[in-house]
Amino acid sequence: MTDKPLAANIANELARERNREAAERTLMAWIRTALSLIGFGFGIGKLAAYLDKAGLHPAHDPPHTSLIFGTSFIVLGIVGLSAAIVQHVRVLKRLSQPDFAYDAMRPIAMTVAVLLMLVGVFGLFAMFW
Repeated sequence: MTDKPLAANIANELARERNREAAERTLMAWIRTALSLIGFGFGIGKLAAYLDKAGLHPAHDPPHTSLIFGTSFIVLGIVGLSAAIVQHVRVLKRLSQPDFAYDAMRPIAMTVAVLLMLVGVFGLFAMFW
């Protein structure tokens, strides 16, 4: 008589463990993505600084669009990673509750994709301006 509740609890705990591991993998993916964005932005910023130092920066670029472009990648990486950390903590908190119920959260990837698209549009305008 005690076997059925025990089996159900084991199945529940295994499902929770899989969900915890999935949350960890998702956070690791966001760390890699944020690191790539930050590194790319840092590279653009360093390239802009090198061009300025060498005197190769165009004179008709007073706002230093490459610096703004690089900074936007860095900020996007920081914002994406911050949102991923908050989401990770929320998922772990929900998984620790005994009455876990699925609740869809805001998709961070869609938000970052839209912001990255805006950075791309800015880069496109900066190239032709």
